[in-house]
Amino acid sequence: MEKSQRYKVGEKYIGEGEPCFIIAEAGLNHNGDSEIAKKLILNAKECGADAIKFQKRNIEDILVKKALDAPYDSPNAFAPTYGEHRNKLELSKEIWLDLKKFADENKIIFFASPWDIKSADFLEDLGVPLYKIASADLTNLPLLEHLAKKGKPLILSTGMSTLEEVDEAVNLILKFNQQLILMHCVSDYPCEDDKVNLRMISTLIERYKLPVGYSGHESGIAIPVAARALGAVAIEKHFTLSRAMKGSDHAGSLEPEGLRRLVKYIRKNVEPALGDGIKKFTEMERKMRIKLAKSLASTCPIPQGTLISADMLTIKGPGDGLKPSMANQVIGKIAKNQILADQIIKEDDIHWA
Repeated sequence: MEKSQRYKVGEKYIGEGEPCFIIAEAGLNHNGDSEIAKKLILNAKECGADAIKFQKRNIEDILVKKALDAPYDSPNAFAPTYGEHRNKLELSKEIWLDLKKFADENKIIFFASPWDIKSADFLEDLGVPLYKIASADLTNLPLLEHLAKKGKPLILSTGMSTLEEVDEAVNLILKFNQQLILMHCVSDYPCEDDKVNLRMISTLIERYKLPVGYSGHESGIAIPVAARALGAVAIEKHFTLSRAMKGSDHAGSLEPEGLRRLVKYIRKNVEPALGDGIKKFTEMERKMRIKLAKSLASTCPIPQGTLISADMLTIKGPGDGLKPSMANQVIGKIAKNQILADQIIKEDDIHWA
């Protein structure tokens, strides 16, 4: 992946060499209530997230009538049929406009996952700066092409799909739009740790030469923190005000304190620890090396002008003399100075000519 592969979103960038782009996935955790949605926006900002993401659907456009009319008796149901339940969780145009304005005023990036073409156009009119394509729509090539042609950065989740399907989706999007970020994702709810397969982040980077992030459905924050250390340029986690709230996604979401800790561990711990990949001594290491490392030392007195032999040398600390690896270079040389017994041998003690 090239360092230049970074994409501007609002006043921020997503890509290699940039701070991790942290997305609070509010999804439908507003429960159809605009005040809950505003609290999610405000809390995401206060926790340090870069963006908050919701979901937008035209229910009648994405489900057949049989699915719309199916009885829905889940404990998380907001209506007796699945279609009515889904519609209860959709927000009006006026609420969307108000939420976008509220997010802008609070200086947090606001965007959404459109699940159909009408929703994509609605979000475009709303003025979102990027789009997220859910794993469920990775094979929905008409939607992918429609979104790609809008010319804004696209985040594509790769859950519940084969690599061949990802190939097809990536190749299609790149025909129209080069601003693509892939997200490794496993669409289990919740996802057990042994199913997460974080090494897929490296696989996706190598295969597509694109920025890659991680969208997680596991419990806790350890896995996304590890994903950042493995090269994820963006992290997305479901976010709620309370895991005890009614609704299908709340139980697997982070509450504000969890999101706050996630941001802290990535910003304050992992990112500074990543460094630049260039091997160098820290100042403390220099001091510790002198204290703990070994040097060439003398086994006996070595008068000035003496030809140094192997039996005159041993290896002892501290590490402020000639390195042990230099023994063969010292053997056969002449002592420039008098060297006492059991003394560290320094560079200036030897005639190197």
